Amino acid sequence: MKTEPGQELEMLQKENSILTASLHRRSFLQYAGAGAAGIALIAAGCKKDHGNDMPPVNGGVTLDFKDDFGVLNYAYALEQLEAAFYIQVASNPPSGFSPTEKQYFQDIQYHEIAHREFFKNALGTAAIGSLAVDFSSINFTDRSSVLGAAKAFEDLGVAAYNGAGVRIKTDAYLVLAGKIVSVEARHAAYIRDLITPGSFAGSDVVNASGLDQALTPDVVLKAAGKYIKTKVNVINL
Repeated sequence: MKTEPGQELEMLQKENSILTASLHRRSFLQYAGAGAAGIALIAAGCKKDHGNDMPPVNGGVTLDFKDDFGVLNYAYALEQLEAAFYIQVASNPPSGFSPTEKQYFQDIQYHEIAHREFFKNALGTAAIGSLAVDFSSINFTDRSSVLGAAKAFEDLGVAAYNGAGVRIKTDAYLVLAGKIVSVEARHAAYIRDLITPGSFAGSDVVNASGLDQALTPDVVLKAAGKYIKTKVNVINL
């Protein structure tokens, strides 16, 4: 698929209207999901022919931070993890979930799948392979365990995007990453509020200056490592 400059601009303008529209609490998830799907279409039309020139690693994947594709693969790895988690929750939610919570987690699942597919399309042949996950530490039948894991994933994801933004050199990718992290932050706020009402922006993630937490890739990957079976090798960080 190839988009013309005018079409791409129209898609980006549509994304902006989605993210700036005044939405009710229930509908923001649906609109955000539609936005992510639009981003994936843009990426599919704009991806570069960037061959997978990363050194082969037996039994693992390599994140090479020498250019934008390394950063995109880093985000792709995290989105694979989140998508896998939410797919499992949505397919068999805890009995303690209310009907509304079940629907919200269905919506979040679609967002994370859209984010995952955006990066896969944007990277093309440069994309890392599918990661094997390990969710053995999560009790998917227990509401508290699922919410605690969701909070950890979302807070980590927001901090990961914030910390990686300075490494992105291409303006278009930076803008789109900013749109995705804004959706992730909405997820994080909602899940925090489910656990403790009114805790959507706790001091543990937002500092006194009103700035969200930012973490470097090495810190993020170490935290995410307990959920990933596939060996992740990092070079040129």
